[in-house]
Amino acid sequence: MAAMFEHLIAEGAAADVTGWDFSWLDGRATEQRPPWGYVRLMSSRLSRVDAALDVQTGGGEVFHEALTAAEPRPTVLAATEAWPPNIAAAARLLDGVTVSAAPETELPFPDASFELVTSRHPATIAWGEIARVLRPGGSYLAQHVGPASAFELIEFFTGPQPEARRRRRPEAEAAAAAAAGLDVVDLRVARTRIEVFDVAAVVYLLRKVIWWVPDFTVERYRDRLTELHARIETEGPFIAHSTRHLIEARRPDVAVSGW
Repeated sequence: MAAMFEHLIAEGAAADVTGWDFSWLDGRATEQRPPWGYVRLMSSRLSRVDAALDVQTGGGEVFHEALTAAEPRPTVLAATEAWPPNIAAAARLLDGVTVSAAPETELPFPDASFELVTSRHPATIAWGEIARVLRPGGSYLAQHVGPASAFELIEFFTGPQPEARRRRRPEAEAAAAAAAGLDVVDLRVARTRIEVFDVAAVVYLLRKVIWWVPDFTVERYRDRLTELHARIETEGPFIAHSTRHLIEARRPDVAVSGW
């Protein structure tokens, strides 16, 4: 078992974690998808607008998939990303899209630039900036990570996180959108199943989704990884649950108060 453990650890540690493509996990982990079909919804909306922005686009994979199915495509297309390796990956993938290096809290565009702003799993949500760059009547359509997502796995390494479990509540995000002057027109929630089949997938995930266990290294958590490997070998896949919410918020047709 020790040799297999070391082999799996080495595989997970060597895998490329650039971008937001999780295909490396094929055969190693599965995650159910929410029922609303975010990429399909996104593609449908893209085909109806002239100017669109994808915020925190990662490597551009989700935006690219939605654009591929959109007919016609918007004339003006832009995306933002903060992590340098992802910026380069997105620029290569997103043909015809202006990819800007920008912090999560600032959007480098003039007021009322876009009819549609999208984001899948943003780390933070700058509602004031989203409202600012939307045109009157424009919409923000996004799939957000909900509260306590994947916390069975996270807390296996960190121990109980009661305060963190209360973050990312959909009703709180809807209230923040409203406070920024947006009308929330849709809010849906889902809890879906995650199955992890080997410890290589765990190493990969914790290297890629760095905010799950911020101080993660293989050496620092070797004992927990060893325990998890033994658990999977004897009991089968490690089970966790993701939480997601779909949120659509519309800027009123009149200017937001104070602008």
